[in-house]
Amino acid sequence: MELLESVNWALIAPLIIIQLILMAVALVDLIKNDKTNGPKWMWAIIILVVNIVGPILYFVIGRRNH
Repeated sequence: MELLESVNWALIAPLIIIQLILMAVALVDLIKNDKTNGPKWMWAIIILVVNIVGPILYFVIGRRNH
């Protein structure tokens, strides 16, 4: 419990919020997009498991340009 009290939440809270927003936007885009580079289930796992980098990877590599 002392570990949680010693954390500087003013620095960590914005990162958590950015991560959650990126994750939500990437998942919504994944659901709406018909075509992706690779299976959708794989991209969903990458977005959910690979913290901030996962959604960024999806937007850079996973989306297929129409």
